[in-house]
Amino acid sequence: MPQRWGITVPLSGVPLREQRELIRALPDLGYTDVWSAEADGADAFTPLTLAAEWAPTLRLGTAIVPAFTRGPALLAQSAATLASLAPGRFALGIGTSSDVIVERWNGIPFVEPYKRVRDLLDFLRRAFTGEKVTGEWDSFSVQGFRLAEAPEPAPPVLVAALRPGMLTLAGRHGDGAIVNWLTSADVKAVAPHVRDYGKPGAEIVARIFVLPDVPTDEARAIARRAIAAYLNVPVYRAFHEWLGRTELTPMWRAWASGDRAGALAAIPDSVVDALVLHGPAESVREQVRAYVEAGVTTPVLAPLGGSAARVIESLAP
Repeated sequence: MPQRWGITVPLSGVPLREQRELIRALPDLGYTDVWSAEADGADAFTPLTLAAEWAPTLRLGTAIVPAFTRGPALLAQSAATLASLAPGRFALGIGTSSDVIVERWNGIPFVEPYKRVRDLLDFLRRAFTGEKVTGEWDSFSVQGFRLAEAPEPAPPVLVAALRPGMLTLAGRHGDGAIVNWLTSADVKAVAPHVRDYGKPGAEIVARIFVLPDVPTDEARAIARRAIAAYLNVPVYRAFHEWLGRTELTPMWRAWASGDRAGALAAIPDSVVDALVLHGPAESVREQVRAYVEAGVTTPVLAPLGGSAARVIESLAP
């Protein structure tokens, strides 16, 4: 059994206010972590705040908080608050997010995302010490900010990363990387960029999409829609082009031409099956373990459907 085994919160299909018993059951089932996301659903911090109270042994993490959508000081405050609420159990994950979330939905220019994450990482390190921070970075400036209550201990900061530049930043200046939408075989291409330039034991958190005990045709249909929605976003397309996944070229061409049905049909079954794990729960668990064997330290299950309670129980380590 891997040392860590996480799941994405909030759990799908259940109102957040009704998830207490499901979250409380996680440690007894072998789960060690809950990691939130922030896109078009819940914010990244509220589900973790509730989980900190409902299951006080779980580690909590954000995967991820966009680097653009909060100012540097506000992000430091939010992270410090949760770190103080759950001392030693919180990890902050930050990343560029995407032009869709940052620019189209939030009206914030998506400009030089690498610099924004790099600068924010440096600012947060300084802010978490409790010192007064004044500085000019390439992507923002801060004048005289100090956290009224510095978290003790300071939370580790991980960086969401896809390609070599950000992966190297995650290893060299962060506490590890958060990866997404990759196969277990892809981990072997990603991990060296984190560990060769940083700490040998740097953490790699992987969000892994799962559909246990769903009939194959149904699972593939759900997975195709998710793949098309994500992998046509420029940052994810660039990631898979870097990985050499040329079999997705017909999907990208169809999508760019406005042929959504054609794009879905063009995604090969082999890609669907490798990126979204489905089949009997026992098989899905073994496929998750393949990520760990390839170098992932914290697998984080991200169910794409089904009963939350049933998925939690069936995929418990």
